[in-house]
This record gives sequence, C-alpha cells and structure tokens, in this order.
Amino acid sequence: MAERARYDLVVIGAGPGGYVAAIRAAQLGMRVACVEKAPALGGTCLRIGCIPSKALLDSSELFWNTRRHMAVHGIRVADVTLDLPAMMARKDKVVRGLTQGVAGLFKKNGVSHVTGTARITAPGRVEVARARRAGARVRAHPDRHGIGARPLARLRPRRAAHRVLRRSLGLRRRARAPARDRGGRHRARDGLGVGAPWLRGAGRGGPGSDRARHGSRDGAGAPKVLERQGLTFSLATAARKAAVEDGRVAVTIETGGTATTESFDRVLVAVGRRPYTADLGLEGAGVALDARGRITVDHRFETSVPGVHAIGDVIAGPMLAHKAEDEGIACVELLAGRAGHVNYDAIPSVVYTWPELAGVGKTEEECREAGRAVRIGRFPFMANGRARAAEERDGLVKIIADAGTDRVLGVHVLGPRASDLIAEAVLAMEFGGSAEDIARTCHAHPTFSEAVREAALDVDGRSIHQ
Repeated sequence: MAERARYDLVVIGAGPGGYVAAIRAAQLGMRVACVEKAPALGGTCLRIGCIPSKALLDSSELFWNTRRHMAVHGIRVADVTLDLPAMMARKDKVVRGLTQGVAGLFKKNGVSHVTGTARITAPGRVEVARARRAGARVRAHPDRHGIGARPLARLRPRRAAHRVLRRSLGLRRRARAPARDRGGRHRARDGLGVGAPWLRGAGRGGPGSDRARHGSRDGAGAPKVLERQGLTFSLATAARKAAVEDGRVAVTIETGGTATTESFDRVLVAVGRRPYTADLGLEGAGVALDARGRITVDHRFETSVPGVHAIGDVIAGPMLAHKAEDEGIACVELLAGRAGHVNYDAIPSVVYTWPELAGVGKTEEECREAGRAVRIGRFPFMANGRARAAEERDGLVKIIADAGTDRVLGVHVLGPRASDLIAEAVLAMEFGGSAEDIARTCHAHPTFSEAVREAALDVDGRSIHQ
C-alpha cells in the first residue's frame, strides 16, 4: 500500500532555488519535504554546472600563472606539467563536499529529503515514484521549483556522442583536453591544449553585453583581450550541420550567406538552455505554460493553479542560480505571510573568462534605445594601482547613471575579480543609490574596487587617477 505523508510544503527539485526555498520554509516553521531524483543534492549548479566548472577554472588559472605569469614576478618554475586526473579528482572532492553540505543543512533544519521523481497529480497532492520507499505519496500544498533547465542542442550528427558535446558536462568529464575545440564562454588556457573559437549567430559578444565589455571606442573590449589568449570570435555566424569524418568533426559554417567547412577534434554546442518541465503532471493539473514552455506565475510566484508555485529556471527571467535562490526565499516568505520581493533590475550576471565579465542593470544601448538620457563613467584597470601590481591591466569599469537624478542604472566590469566587484554595484542599485553615493564612499587602497569608485567619479567628470 502506498505510503502517505502530510507536509505544509513540497519542493520538487533540490537545485539552488529548491533547496534554499526548502531550508527557508523550514526556518519559518513549515513542515517541508524536498523531492530530488538525483542521488545527490544541489541540482545542476552544485553537481555538474557552476561549482565543478569554477573548480576547474581555478585550477587552470594556477596552471596558467605557473607556466606563463610567474617569471615577471621573479619566480622561476621549470618543468611544469598537468596532472589532469588529479585536477578532476579535486573537482569531484569539492562537489562532493558541497552536496554533502546541503544534506547536512537539510538535517539541521528538519527538511525531509525524498529521493525520487515527483508528479503533481492534483492541487495539494504530489506523488513520488522510484523513491527509497517505492510508490511513496506525499500530500501537500506544493511549491513547484523548476527541476532545472536542459541544454538546447541543434547539431546532432550520427555516431558523434563523443565528438559533439551537447552540454558542457562532457568537457568537464574528459580524461584529456582536445587539441582544438569550438565552444564558448570558458577561459582559454593554452597549457590545457585548447583553443576555443566561439561561434555565435548574434552580432555582439554575449547576451546582455555592453559595448564597454565587448569591443568599442573604449578600446578594452572582451574579444580583443580574449583573442590574445587564443580564442577566435566568429560573430554573425551560424553552424548549420556537423558530420564525423575520419575521427574528426566537420562543421558547416555559414557567414553572410557563404558556407564553409572546418574540421575539429571536438565540438561543444553551447546555444542555451530550456525549461525542464517534462513528466511533472503540469498539463493534467492545469498549470499554464507560456509560448516558450515556461510556467506562468503572478507576483507571488503562484501558477494558474492555486497552491502550486514556481520559481527558478522554469519561469521567465535569466537562468541563474542566484536568481532562483532569491525567488525561492521570496516565494516561501510570501506563503508564510511575510513580505517577499525580487528586484529583477538588480540581478548580476557573470561570464567566467579571464579577465572576468560581470554586469548588472541596463546597458548603455538599452538606455539609448529607450530614449533615456544618461551619463557614463569609465575607469581602466591600467590606471589602478593594485591591478598594475598584480599584472592585471586589461579591462575597465563602466557606470551608467541617469542624467537627471544620477541614479545608477547599470554597471559593467571587464577585469580581475569582476564577479566579486559587481556586488558593490548591486547593493548600490538595490538601495536606489547614485553614482555620487559610490563616489563618496571610502574604498581601501590599494584595491581593485577603487576602479569602481573612480568610474563613479568619472560620471561627473572628476576621476582622480586618469
């Protein structure tokens, strides 16, 4: 006989949005169950996405610096070699520690972890199959967290599973690095033996990118910096088809109506992700989807079915772990009768190349297209003392402020530790801050963050160090 249990909240999916929502709900006094089909908690981000990729990026950075960057500091290192299995083992250890940490947080906060595949069978009822106790049924008012997003894949040649990688997981599991790949959005490190041209159909360097980061009159765009590392950008270009020939992948590439064929060891298809809503019983339960297959929700994250809520990758907005976390917290706080809100104008994005790319808010192009008068402040890392001391001279900080109110509308950073520097800008925008607020804030010297202050000063034409 199927087992039944009652909960105040059932969260489907233990990704960053799901597990954070479950923990916060438990803190608010709810009896919570979290259903996850994978054997480990953390979702795509912790298990196969954000965390393992950043562990490998940090390892590759150390390898790069040891081989190519230490001599200028007077450090001589000879015969540096790469132990890729050891690097992979370290990555796995980092992932294992963090997923076990989430399990520990569940235990600490009293969240019931149910292993299995969940379906919403009716408002207030979730059924779980292939759980530890087969056929377990859980009655609840479920919060539907997106189990995640699946990669979009458009190149599907036959017999190419090991040659055409339709998601980045394939690269992170490789035992050796290929000689030449076509992919995108990852750090180029020649010691790993990878040159990574980036094929895109768009006309600029990345989604939501600002010209200050991607080549313009600022003269410090990302393509110029990354090309020096061995990447080649082919913009306004489409990959039409691929075929495996003599152990290599022949890709048909079209630019301006002209098609050519190039050959590679491996191809990484990195064209985006789609909401993962299959086999959840949404249609039968009456949960409405939009034209792109995303679950529609109101300002309280409630779907078209009362008592069923959705957050994260399955609803509109950027597919970012931190966006899902904020939505999860806001959703359960609203369910608990508290205030909950997500400011979608202050969600940062990061591209983990080196130097890093980070941005929040509007781009200059978006402001101009909307007819909004703005003032721009810029400051290059070339003029930053800490950056010069660290031999990190590429990139700049760009601040976009309203011409009338001086309110910060967007901040874009190409430079060292941009992923950390952007937090100051997010905080300023969250509180409705102005460029003057940042400019009047004392920053420690010497630090990379001084570049943010100098860019804020430059909005008013009074930067000191340029």
